[in-house]
Amino acid sequence: MVINKSGVWGELYAARYLRDNSYTIITGNYRRRMGEIDIIAQKENTICFVEVKTRGMGAIASPSEAVDISKQSKIRATAGLFMNKFGGENEMRFDVIELILDENFNKLSLNHIMDAF
Repeated sequence: MVINKSGVWGELYAARYLRDNSYTIITGNYRRRMGEIDIIAQKENTICFVEVKTRGMGAIASPSEAVDISKQSKIRATAGLFMNKFGGENEMRFDVIELILDENFNKLSLNHIMDAF
């Protein structure tokens, strides 16, 4: 298995950002048959399903452009399973956090797109 170091760093930066902004991290890398959700977090009565996209400097496209219709569909299906089991009366939201890192995996920018899809 090849580990994508920039992706791992991106998820760490995203989780820290969420915690610093009053979200509670429920779990990370929630995997089910139809897909995976990078971070599931809660703020007040909203459960946020967060897709983290990380790119290096000079990337041609924005990181969030990688969250296409197919990826969104997989995230929605996986989130539905989570909500059926653990969601209770909470609202749900789908966010994207996009990060740009330098060659040493230092965070250059972070953009939190709420209600991304």
